[in-house]
Amino acid sequence: MRMTEYVSFDAVGLAELVTEGEVTPAEVEAAAREAAQAVNPQINAIVETWPADDGPSPGSAPLAGVPFLIKDIAVAMAGKRMELGSRLAAGNVSGADSSLMRRFRRAGLVTFGRTATPEMAYSTTTEPVLYGATGNPWDPARSAGGSSGGAGAAVAAGVVPIAHATDAAGSIRIPAACNGLFGLKPTRGRVSAGPYFDELFNGLVVHGSISRTVRDSATLLDQIRGPEPGDPYFAQEPSRPYREEVTGHPGALRIGVLTHAWGGHRTSVPVADALSRTVRLLESLGHQVEEAEVGLGVDWEEFVLASARQWTANLTASVDELAAAFGRPIDSSTLEPSTLASYHYGRQVSGAQFVTALEIRNRITRSLARYFDTHDILLTPTVPELPPPLGTHAEGVEALDGLGWLRRLFDLSPFSAAFNVAGTPAMSVPAAADAETGLPIGMQFAAGYGLEGRLFRLAGQLEQASPWSGRTPTVWAGNHPGH
Repeated sequence: MRMTEYVSFDAVGLAELVTEGEVTPAEVEAAAREAAQAVNPQINAIVETWPADDGPSPGSAPLAGVPFLIKDIAVAMAGKRMELGSRLAAGNVSGADSSLMRRFRRAGLVTFGRTATPEMAYSTTTEPVLYGATGNPWDPARSAGGSSGGAGAAVAAGVVPIAHATDAAGSIRIPAACNGLFGLKPTRGRVSAGPYFDELFNGLVVHGSISRTVRDSATLLDQIRGPEPGDPYFAQEPSRPYREEVTGHPGALRIGVLTHAWGGHRTSVPVADALSRTVRLLESLGHQVEEAEVGLGVDWEEFVLASARQWTANLTASVDELAAAFGRPIDSSTLEPSTLASYHYGRQVSGAQFVTALEIRNRITRSLARYFDTHDILLTPTVPELPPPLGTHAEGVEALDGLGWLRRLFDLSPFSAAFNVAGTPAMSVPAAADAETGLPIGMQFAAGYGLEGRLFRLAGQLEQASPWSGRTPTVWAGNHPGH
């Protein structure tokens, strides 16, 4: 299978070719590896590849034979390294598959490597010291987003049609927006983190994927959703498969628009223009769109402070555990300045402060739930700016403490974190490209708890009404010289 042919198919399309016997899984995998070799030197999205394990036989799984990459954090694959993008965990090898990895295998995915993540996934750009910065396929000097930046860059560059991703405050949606892709953060409790974790960051983190097409994300979520014994959260099972929702009509939806982010952060002109065009498109499709007044139930600074306490307390526990396991010091030789500052901040968080942060989480959750009692969807930009140049996040980082670092991250991506706090699903949809730079712009759509089906129906409608697959990034594998 030629690489130019390979990159023209999404995951569902590749699986159909394998099932029909038109190509073999080995041929598809070889094309994926060729694509990785062609583009990864330019973007540094993949930190390791390995010989792929044999998956289910063709026809026995919905994504049989589809090449796949997992993120370098939160999913364990037996015998493979998971280093969390950190020198502190360098060389860490997983002893057994996690529940999610077993589901990836049952889906038929052929996992042949892992993608880059910022250290401990604790940033909205992917520039770890351990493996170096990941560049955006549309402009390698720009950020691919984070923390699933390696996944987003690999998918946008044509290496794989879909990749594993996680999201604690936008880490699926931000890379999707930066790289011109589709990314949906599922409802809390939709995908199990077991058996090694009951929850990640008190339920802020969820597993999902980044893909070029909506149906790929829907198909994979169908394969990985559902609880495992002992899970602390439960999301009601959907009435029909998400794959079927993609082609279902969403009906006339009542959609609120949040133009300016919580905290008063302004949206740049290119992103604001894309938001206006999205509103006009939605209205042309029969949806009722109106300006929204959406409160968080707390002021912005209270939200940031509570988040910093919750995040850094969790980070501190993880760092202590890793340092003890590997016998390594907790200092600048093992941790980056932002992580080390966040670690020290987390050590000062008291039990009472942590409990208060969880109480603030409850207030935010209740406030957003009241909005979804009267509206079907909330529309916002995914991020307020175009993908920034690499190095932007690190400017002056030595002067920041853990609260200051999280404030910087939330200032750069103020629209996304609230939906992790509330546990509600949200997605980023490619909306436009900046006329001057050609960089992609994403729009975020959020829905009430457990309503991924509504988002998939709307995403499918938008994908048909305004296809986003016509443009290809600068480093797109199919356009690589010689192919």
